[in-house]
Amino acid sequence: MFMASNDPTLSLKVKQPKELYILFTTEIWERFGYYLMIGLFAIYLTSHLKMDEADASILYGQYIAFVYLTPFFGGIIADRFLGSRKSVLLGAALMTAGYSLLAFIAEKTTTVTPALYGSLALLAIGNGFFKPNIGTLVGNLYPQGDPRRDGGFSIFYMAVNIGAFTCNFVGVYLSTKWGPAAAFAAAAVGMAIGFVNFAVQSHKLKAADQRSSVSAVLHVPLPKEYEDRRDPPTVEKQRIMAIFIMCAVVIFFWMAFHQNGSSLTFFAQKHTDLTFGGHIPQEWFAGKSRDDSYASAILQSVNPFFIITLTFPVIAFFTFLRKRVREITTPEKMAFGMVVTAASFVVMVLASRFGGNTGLVSPFWLIGSYFVVTIAELCLSPLGLSMVSKLAPRRMTSMMIGVWYLATFCGNMLAGYLGILWKRWPHDKFFMLLVIVSLVAAAILFIFLPVLKKALPKEQK
Repeated sequence: MFMASNDPTLSLKVKQPKELYILFTTEIWERFGYYLMIGLFAIYLTSHLKMDEADASILYGQYIAFVYLTPFFGGIIADRFLGSRKSVLLGAALMTAGYSLLAFIAEKTTTVTPALYGSLALLAIGNGFFKPNIGTLVGNLYPQGDPRRDGGFSIFYMAVNIGAFTCNFVGVYLSTKWGPAAAFAAAAVGMAIGFVNFAVQSHKLKAADQRSSVSAVLHVPLPKEYEDRRDPPTVEKQRIMAIFIMCAVVIFFWMAFHQNGSSLTFFAQKHTDLTFGGHIPQEWFAGKSRDDSYASAILQSVNPFFIITLTFPVIAFFTFLRKRVREITTPEKMAFGMVVTAASFVVMVLASRFGGNTGLVSPFWLIGSYFVVTIAELCLSPLGLSMVSKLAPRRMTSMMIGVWYLATFCGNMLAGYLGILWKRWPHDKFFMLLVIVSLVAAAILFIFLPVLKKALPKEQK
């Protein structure tokens, strides 16, 4: 029997299942298409379809919200009817069709059409089948207590950010040289490659499609000293309450974080000097380019770059604290993450006051903000989902994870509607609102820390 490890880096040092790399490459292509599309989407709506920035923010927020709502239903359908492999294939096929339709209609009209909403619906529904089930297959590669599991998910998370990092270079180049249709077509091609990669090799994942991921995660035998001898109904109530507290807080994180595709994109487009003070030739973004309005989307690659480079330093930092000072619990890390989120928007407040309200400022303001918010993301997103999976009662694990995704849905929807204030308020006032909201969310977590710590399984304390 494998024994779980307390060192999150240990499981990266052992050989992973070969099947992981099928899922790894499939995920790279799926995230390539997703982040290419959303990196350009708000600019496409305002520059090509001539939408108001507030309306574009709302549509952007609605889309990324429903992308996180559909996995709740896609997971249920997979569990009861299709299985994970067929669901991933169906999702990939629907998303390929969605990107293809978007590319086909992108330059045929200058107004919002039903076909645009149809392409977004195909993408959201396809993601609902794809997203929960490819993650399930990753988890199902490992027997109970296998110490490689954490490393496997870390490798898989790298795939997400490799796709997110590379896509914007392709998207910006194609959209500036040949228009948005070419960029959206690249997303369709990328998703088609992912579909073929998975379809050809999916037979190798047959065993993973039959093993119970939930049992593999939750039924790890623990030493007797870690057994929780408290009253089970009381413990269950405490843990459900803890999950809802965390979900309420994470709504505010995603509302702030996903300004990257709306207000921060507009700031990059209209208030950022992409020539870095003249050190980068202007003709890289204009000159013979067909449309230089998409050039600012290149800054969308900054966050995934920092995810790739900062993941292990952040892990090492908390490992150092655990060994030298004390264990920092997941709720404490999340509260710290919300404070750091506030700090990232303090950077944007300063950028706005030093010229960004009306003129151009250095891209290093945005890069600095993305650097800081990436640290916050690493403290909130993966750790929060992991904590939900550990706190949720076994009989309602899927539902509680669904609640976590519903919180993401709410946060993304609010991110879009917040864009109504972008043109009404000075930029520094807009970003200050995000600072205040993030600090309020952090305060809620700090207030409820005793409740959250009490709900933690003993092995985490």
